[in-house]
Amino acid sequence: MTEIIAAIRTKEEFDKAITSEVDIIFDLSPDLLTLKKRVDAAHENNKKLFIHMDFATGVGKDKSGITYVKHIKTDGVISTRTNIIKIAGELGINTVQRFFMVDSHAVLTTLESIKASKADMIEVMPGIAAKPIKILKEALDIPVIAGGFIETKEEVENALKAGAFAVSTGKAELWSYEK
Repeated sequence: MTEIIAAIRTKEEFDKAITSEVDIIFDLSPDLLTLKKRVDAAHENNKKLFIHMDFATGVGKDKSGITYVKHIKTDGVISTRTNIIKIAGELGINTVQRFFMVDSHAVLTTLESIKASKADMIEVMPGIAAKPIKILKEALDIPVIAGGFIETKEEVENALKAGAFAVSTGKAELWSYEK
């Protein structure tokens, strides 16, 4: 079930996500002291774990930190920063670059940033912004994830109809979403 991605911040949310129906977990509050344990637990439960490097505490936001993340077999990294995405991609780590859609200029900036970072996927925020999802889906040859402010089944469906590959949400009741 790849259409829903569990976006978690706490241990309780993580524990719930690894026993849910989702295939992918976005850890939005990774910590050096718990990261390896979370990666192992996710894999034991047949889940992929992506960590948000911008919010990772105790992990350097440089080549050494990203190399460590690869070494412990993290499935991917998330970042708003082009340099982090580029380094992770060069190291062979799956990447998701996050973009905030505030106006039409943000769409153009996103297209330029993707050329530089070569991200594997992008996450458009807020996920309820159908118009930029459509534009980016048509302009790019990579999956678009909708994230942020997704709180209802209808919002999930709208994002998917707009062309999103998947939706990331912290709403646990949506983690078992079915069409």
